[in-house]
Amino acid sequence: MPAYGTLVEVAGEVNAEVLAADPAAAQALGSIDRVTAERHGAIRVGTARELGQVGQVFAALGMHPVGFYDLREAGQPVPVVSTAFRPVDDDELAANPFRVFTSVLATDDRRFFDADLQARLEARLEQRELFSPLLLALAARAEEDGGLLPEDAEALVRLATAAFALSPEPVDAAWYAELERVSGVAADIGGVGSTHVNHLTPRVLDIDALYARMTERGVEMIDAIQGPPRSAAPVLLRQTSFRALAEPRRMRDADGSSRDGSLRVRFGEVEARGCALTSEGRARYDRWMAAGGGPEDRTALWRSLFPEDADEQAAAGLTSVRWVPVVDRPRDGAPPARDLARLLADGWVRAEPVVYEDFLPASAAGIFASNLDGAAPDPDGAGEGGASAGSSHRDAGWLSEALGREVLEPADLYAAASAASAAEAARALDLPPLAQPVASPAPRGA
Repeated sequence: MPAYGTLVEVAGEVNAEVLAADPAAAQALGSIDRVTAERHGAIRVGTARELGQVGQVFAALGMHPVGFYDLREAGQPVPVVSTAFRPVDDDELAANPFRVFTSVLATDDRRFFDADLQARLEARLEQRELFSPLLLALAARAEEDGGLLPEDAEALVRLATAAFALSPEPVDAAWYAELERVSGVAADIGGVGSTHVNHLTPRVLDIDALYARMTERGVEMIDAIQGPPRSAAPVLLRQTSFRALAEPRRMRDADGSSRDGSLRVRFGEVEARGCALTSEGRARYDRWMAAGGGPEDRTALWRSLFPEDADEQAAAGLTSVRWVPVVDRPRDGAPPARDLARLLADGWVRAEPVVYEDFLPASAAGIFASNLDGAAPDPDGAGEGGASAGSSHRDAGWLSEALGREVLEPADLYAAASAASAAEAARALDLPPLAQPVASPAPRGA
């Protein structure tokens, strides 16, 4: 990908500086080895059949579909729904800290595609083969048997890598342009005969510093960092990217001749991860996202909703944490308290953040829209009958059916991790079961 080497180099420089300044704080949300290795990629497919095949390929690697994201409903609408394939167990995440954000077209959504375009698009999508029968067979065997023999494993990797590579085949210029008038994402999915990785995202410990440094190097960044504001106690996910650069592509005209052209489809994204939120924490984040006002007002609102101290966030019931008992704490005669917030304040437990491993639909849609040619449609006026009449049904159940496997809910995974740690802490401290802190209502006016 153009300028990807620069992005990885700058991320490495920033991470080294943050680590040198405060090693403990730098690794509060994961070891530097994991942070350095960590990536998330993104791919796009056109049909439920293709999505199911993608799910099989990633299942061979122990990666499960987590989360449902409807990017059609974002502020910058994109005609796709998405999930992310990733490991879910701590040990698996430590060994395989990778995610693939995977989107599928909603071809029947009248806010984007009229009936004629839908029919022609679906006909083209049904004719293509993204993944070879051998790759799918190897992936199914790997999932069933828990692995493959070396020669089969090498074949799986070789075939999968080829399937996700940018194709050198000429692009039908007129067809691509027609789809691009609907959405650049639609063109990138349905305007070509294959899928490809459209970004590969490293993780950085100070995304503001990286943004400034990339700009200093002359790389054109998108307008803003997506997600929450900068904080001493980061939560959720902050993302940004550099603008997709024009890459040479062969274009095929109506007369069958080919010519040199270019497309902007691959871009360099980077992310900084924080602590996962509880349901009340996420409700506060959503409230902040929906609020208007200028930068100063929004920063003030954020400060009123979220403390700048990680322990305060945990004690207030806003973040999902692992409660770690301090078994060597000196006993001063008084027994430990029986609620986690007081145990934390008294030094009987530590609150270690549960890393937010997932995504934010508004941020994803904003980055998609900022990096592709083609204006976003007006979802209230496009298609036949406006938004409510034109929208097509998609939810986690639809994704699960298309995949033939359950789409897991991120909040459930975070809550389970926190609850399990609370039970372990109670046993270690010889206490009865401990309930999670319950967040109080947000401050008035927040």
